[in-house]
Amino acid sequence: MGRYQRHHQWRKGEKHTEDDEESQTFLMEFANSGYYKRTSPKLLYLLFLSFLSCSFILAPHLFSTNTTFSLLYSTMVENEGLAAEMDVNIPLCSSIANGTICCDRSSIRSDICVMKGDVRTHSASSSIFLYRSKDGNSLKNYVAGVVEETEELEHEKVKPYTRKWETSVMDTIDELQLVAKKDTLGMHHQCDVQHDVPAVFFSTGGYTGNVYHEFNDGIMPLYITSQHFNKKVIFVMLDYHTWWITKYGDILSQLSDYPPIDFSGDKRTHCFPEVTVGLRIHDELTVDSSLMEGNMGIVDFRNLLDRAYWPRIRSLIQDEEREAQEKLSASLTSESPLEIENEVQEDQVRKPKLVIISRNGSRAITNENLLVKMAEEIGFEVNVLRPDPTTELAKIYRALNASDVMIGVHGAAMTHFLFMKPGSVFIQVVPLGTVWAAEEYYGEPARKLGLKYIGYQILTRESSLYDKYDKDDPVLRDPKSVTTMGWEYTKKIYLDGQTVRLDLGRFRKRLVRAYYHRLNKHPHLHSQ
Repeated sequence: MGRYQRHHQWRKGEKHTEDDEESQTFLMEFANSGYYKRTSPKLLYLLFLSFLSCSFILAPHLFSTNTTFSLLYSTMVENEGLAAEMDVNIPLCSSIANGTICCDRSSIRSDICVMKGDVRTHSASSSIFLYRSKDGNSLKNYVAGVVEETEELEHEKVKPYTRKWETSVMDTIDELQLVAKKDTLGMHHQCDVQHDVPAVFFSTGGYTGNVYHEFNDGIMPLYITSQHFNKKVIFVMLDYHTWWITKYGDILSQLSDYPPIDFSGDKRTHCFPEVTVGLRIHDELTVDSSLMEGNMGIVDFRNLLDRAYWPRIRSLIQDEEREAQEKLSASLTSESPLEIENEVQEDQVRKPKLVIISRNGSRAITNENLLVKMAEEIGFEVNVLRPDPTTELAKIYRALNASDVMIGVHGAAMTHFLFMKPGSVFIQVVPLGTVWAAEEYYGEPARKLGLKYIGYQILTRESSLYDKYDKDDPVLRDPKSVTTMGWEYTKKIYLDGQTVRLDLGRFRKRLVRAYYHRLNKHPHLHSQ
């Protein structure tokens, strides 16, 4: 997979990439402004007269003192600075003229192309065509007996997936041909379905099937790319998976008012006024508000998750209340009023809620039962969550949204920190050989969401590797030297071959810190 090393290597140069993108954006805006277009003589004459008039009016002030000039200069600088501030974060290709293709290939993470005008799909050839109206030359060709339907003017190729730098996975992604053609006879592919809203094309292939990649490489970039359309957008998917639609349908419904389209499976010609091919991505599990229209950020993304999952959660709550009412009615004959009153009082005592994301096999906490007991003694209400690929996301969201603290061992399931409310506590157990990845992929993004993040880096004696290797072996003594050897070593030794037995005395300090952090945030919480 290569997430740990290859990604780390290119990040050092990422700032230069961003600088290049900003420069290209400025140049594109400058060129599109029409500055280079030839100005008519009449306009030049009017400008000259205006300048001459202003010169007579301002001359005494300009030549008698520097004050006025300084004021004018300061105003110009302020205006230029404001313009730069407004333009610097506008993505390249965000605004293009009809009949054009614009591709932004400046990012190391993904390529983005935009087509605007008469855009038509042709899935059989993995192509999207942009037709430009005929001109005088094409008409001459027709009169001269040239019977070609169209003339190709521009051709781009894009793989719409957000791991552009990772060749091994990009080799598995379908490539789209983006072709601009000159329509000479109006005989291009006829529209089977005419849409009046834009489309966004992207792939759900690659590492799809891993929840981290599903959110980091797909869902969050989809939000970043499409949220400004205000749901008036159609998603067209390559490597279409029905299960993916089912799993993330609640989120998709918050981003689009239209059903998604299976590009390869739907052979009809779909016509759009505008198409974006590829997704923009900012960083690991992050939405950078400075790069978003309306300064939308990671908290806004989480609010979208709230809107997506709460209808289903309310349905679950109603079902549970109905069942509880039935049980209560059945128990009225067997319990005394005093017993029922005591149960109600106990329910009103609100303990801080702790969710443990449990793992089986690799990176499991082998003394998890003792961890649960210790957490309950401290005063937590503990819920051990064991999600699998079939677990409904709304149920996971419900548990974590209501939690005060989440504990889990580094791995893809830590992506679920996105379901926690800002101000909650996220404790990540960091096994040997995963320090950099744990911080990069989950620690720093969690802080950006507003969580209290606590990384618990285990000691060598807390790892199962302690019993497998000599104490002087680099696997124990210098994990970094092993992980730099390549992804296959990291995966085999530290991810697939390691479990954790927590030093509960040492870990207790983190739990107590989390407990009192939540009590200080929510004084109404009590323990028995």
